[in-house]
Amino acid sequence: MKSGKLILLISFILAFAVGIADAGNVDKGKALFNDPSLGTNGKSCATCHPGGGGVEKAGNKKTFNIMGKKQESLKDAVNFCIEMALKGKPLKKDSRKMEDIVSYIKSLKK
Repeated sequence: MKSGKLILLISFILAFAVGIADAGNVDKGKALFNDPSLGTNGKSCATCHPGGGGVEKAGNKKTFNIMGKKQESLKDAVNFCIEMALKGKPLKKDSRKMEDIVSYIKSLKK
């Protein structure tokens, strides 16, 4: 019985640690949000959304309608803006940069 509880506790701790390690870095995400190198036209996310304005509710949404185009996730919305507004290449959805920028956007809702 005790060994079962110990295994359960260890599993919980490992799952929690992996979840923390997988979360993006808000400070790095903020830097990316302000970085014109995400695109090719000298603009950054902050050009249209200074200080994160206009995206502070994005962390709570499941889908997005941007310029009449439905985006199925926050990551899709980020990539849509990178491609359309910044004229850049989309980030891989499982990349560290994507996790960081999404973490920054989600932090704005606080």
